[in-house]
Amino acid sequence: MLRWSNRIRLTWLSFTLFIILVFFPLIAHYYLTTLDEADEAGKRIFGPRAGNELCEVKHVLDLCRIRESVSEELLQLEAKRQELNSEIAKLNLKIEACKKSIENAKQDLLQLKNVISQTEHSYKELMAQNQPKLSLPIRLLPEKDDAGLPPPKVLRGCRLHNCFDYSRCPLTSGFPVYVYDSDQFAFGSYLDPLVKQAFQATARANVYVTENADIACLYVILVGEMQEPVVLRPAELEKQLYSLPYWRTDGHNHVIINLSRKSDTQNLLYNVSTGRAMVAQSTFYAAQYRPGFDLVVSPLVHAMSEPNFMEIPPQVPVKRKYLFTFQGEKIESLRSSLQEARSFEEEMEGDPPADYDDRIIATLKAVQDSKLDQVLVEFTCKNQPKPSLPTEWALCGEREDRLELLKLSTFALIITPGDPHLVISSGCATRLFEALEVGAVPVVLGEQVQLPYQDMLQWNEAALVVPKPRVTEVHFLLRSLSDSDLLAMRRQGRFLWETYFSTADSIFNTVLAMIRTRIQIPAAPIREEAAAEIPHRSGKAAGTDPNMADNGDLDLGPVETEPPYASPKYLRNFTLTVTDFYRSWNSAPGPFHLFPHTPFDPVLPSEAKFLGSGTGFRPIGGGAGGSGKEFQAALGGNVPREQFTVVMLTYEREEVLMNSLERLNGLPYLNKVVVVWNSPKLPSEDLLWPDIGVPIMVVRTEKNSLNNRFLPWNEIETEAILSIDDDAHLRHDEIMFGFRVWREARDRIVGFPGRYHAWDIPHQSWLYNSNYSCELSMVLTGAAFFHKYYAYLYSYVMPQAIRDMVDEYINCEDIAMNFLVSHITRKPPIKNKTKNCYKETFLHLQPHRMPTDEALLKMSLKSKITSHMRKQNEEKLTDMTNSKVTSRWTFRCPGCPQALSHDDSHFHERHKCINFFVKVYGYMPLLYTQFRVDSVLFKTRLPHDKTKCFKFI
Repeated sequence: MLRWSNRIRLTWLSFTLFIILVFFPLIAHYYLTTLDEADEAGKRIFGPRAGNELCEVKHVLDLCRIRESVSEELLQLEAKRQELNSEIAKLNLKIEACKKSIENAKQDLLQLKNVISQTEHSYKELMAQNQPKLSLPIRLLPEKDDAGLPPPKVLRGCRLHNCFDYSRCPLTSGFPVYVYDSDQFAFGSYLDPLVKQAFQATARANVYVTENADIACLYVILVGEMQEPVVLRPAELEKQLYSLPYWRTDGHNHVIINLSRKSDTQNLLYNVSTGRAMVAQSTFYAAQYRPGFDLVVSPLVHAMSEPNFMEIPPQVPVKRKYLFTFQGEKIESLRSSLQEARSFEEEMEGDPPADYDDRIIATLKAVQDSKLDQVLVEFTCKNQPKPSLPTEWALCGEREDRLELLKLSTFALIITPGDPHLVISSGCATRLFEALEVGAVPVVLGEQVQLPYQDMLQWNEAALVVPKPRVTEVHFLLRSLSDSDLLAMRRQGRFLWETYFSTADSIFNTVLAMIRTRIQIPAAPIREEAAAEIPHRSGKAAGTDPNMADNGDLDLGPVETEPPYASPKYLRNFTLTVTDFYRSWNSAPGPFHLFPHTPFDPVLPSEAKFLGSGTGFRPIGGGAGGSGKEFQAALGGNVPREQFTVVMLTYEREEVLMNSLERLNGLPYLNKVVVVWNSPKLPSEDLLWPDIGVPIMVVRTEKNSLNNRFLPWNEIETEAILSIDDDAHLRHDEIMFGFRVWREARDRIVGFPGRYHAWDIPHQSWLYNSNYSCELSMVLTGAAFFHKYYAYLYSYVMPQAIRDMVDEYINCEDIAMNFLVSHITRKPPIKNKTKNCYKETFLHLQPHRMPTDEALLKMSLKSKITSHMRKQNEEKLTDMTNSKVTSRWTFRCPGCPQALSHDDSHFHERHKCINFFVKVYGYMPLLYTQFRVDSVLFKTRLPHDKTKCFKFI
């Protein structure tokens, strides 16, 4: 019952709540609506009203006033906030500017400290230097009529110390040489016309020859070769020699030259008293040869003609058809004029030596019959043998036939005469000449022979000299030589032949160089190219390219103050002649020039710079070492401080050139900028050149030639040259890193864009390749460091045929420089790492598309009919755009034809250049390398208080 009552109560309560919640709001809404409509003023109290009407309500007015006051204050605060924010922004900009100024001031202060430190170091060096600078001694001029020297007891005992007058040849005399005119003497009419003409031509062009006989150190007279069948009697020739105007009773300081063109050249000077005069000829008997005084010279084969490089066989393959060859016939008769004049009874002393010729013949025939190797030996000439001296092996056949056989021979046997008193004969010298000419390694049987210029040349590097008793071991010896040794000997033989044997100029220059080296006089300085400066106006303030200036918060080094520091010159002019003459005589370019400096100068040991020999050295951290900051404050390294010169080749691209010059502003260790203006049109007169803190020399050239890039201008006063194109973009840190690398590899090209030579298998030739590769063999000289020494060699020593081809194609000068340096050093170039690398679109010429020579000639002719702008920029826009992996450069060519970058003839020409250069050198000098250079701490994790050498390299 109670439960039922509770349910009724809940139901009633729920109903009551429903009524209240539903109906009461409806009644209230209706009531309020009715009151609003009944108001007499038409104002609605509870209904929706406008804002102004609401404010008129008394109890809302205060709230409206408060809202308006607050809104006005908020607007004022917002305006003030914006004003403060603007002031804060301005202050932040000022703060950033101040920070930047502070950083710049710190950099300037650090740079100034470095300059002060270097200046103090230089001052201390000058104060502590106890070795005074010596000036050149006064040039000593000999008297016109000197009293002469006391005669030696025996004229055959003549040596330099007792038969040469050193007083006529001071060290600084310049080695003046007076050459007699043979036509003024009776024997001159009997001389061979070709020999006389060739001798006179080379004498006129020689740098040492003077017309003032009173100051001459040396006097030269040509007495042979005579025309056939003219033979001067010894007494008559001796009388004419003693009548020479400057003979001075005994002929001291005279050189009598008897050149031979034939294998049986007469020994005119045998039984002729030559006094104290030196004798230079190809045939000597022991009775007349004075070691260390007389000179054995090579025969004059090319009297008035230059050797054709295209006819000289290549040095590879190393092994040829025949292992060795020999053709000759031994003449025993006494029909030569020399033998008729010779008295054996006076010459022969003691028992006659053993004659090994029979043993030699038997041994060589046995080797030929064994057929272990293909050899060719003939001891009887098929035709009449050439005239020769007694006991000498006569030459067979004509010169052309002998050369064709030697081209098939790996080795060429040269059997010396059986007469031990015959020191050297023109026949043996001719065999040696022909073997070296075509690359057959000479094998000389008979160690008693005196080879040409033996005092200076190390013949063991180019020939095998074997005693005759070892003839049975010759075959084994020749088979045991490795390909690398054999090719090195062949290459050295080619160098000796080209330098000392090949032409009349080389023979005459070698004779003078022999005497000059013996009396320790330095060679004449090699000439420098006089720079014709183009006047230009400077003064434009150079800007700063942020991309070029971002060096990773490191100062790259002190910017040297004026005047620029030039590299010292001719510090080793005497020591090169006295202590290093073997190297200069037996390596390219030879002893004929004195260079201001070379990349091969010896390096001091590390402790020497701290113990008495520290002049010019700037060790890192004073010798304690260090990381980035200490590293950038000094050059360090193994050589004294130095600077470099930028050489920039350009052609009528003023805007591009000005931008490139401005990027060099503030570059440390920059000595000078030489702009090679390669156009006949001068720069604009109103052109304002930038002021970059160092001199800018604008040089005018005689013609538009890419060879002008490597001329040794006299305005280049540093050893280091940075050759750079006028549109190459290099960062300062990249340049400085390249300079530091070059200082440790001075004999090599150090640069950025790499290329390589590839072997064309189908055509068995070489290709120029710029595709991706893990090897490289060339560094393009559009951005590369090299030594000025190579500029001399490129311009004055390298074969002219190479420079002619560069001018013909307006191309390949960078390839030619890489060939030259690799030929001299036998080392590859060095490629530097840069911050960024990219691969641009490239045009790769497939090997099977190599055109014929006729097609290449047509392309070459077609490509020449272009504008000067195209000729100048063909290399950069085709080769650099078609690059492998280069620096982060952009190569642009405003005004160039659009189709230039797609011109296949550029690559065809470079293929032709490489193969032509190989023919000129006789082999491929380029060598591969598989690495590039990074800075030491590039990927090393360092403590927070240390910095890297370079941030991006």
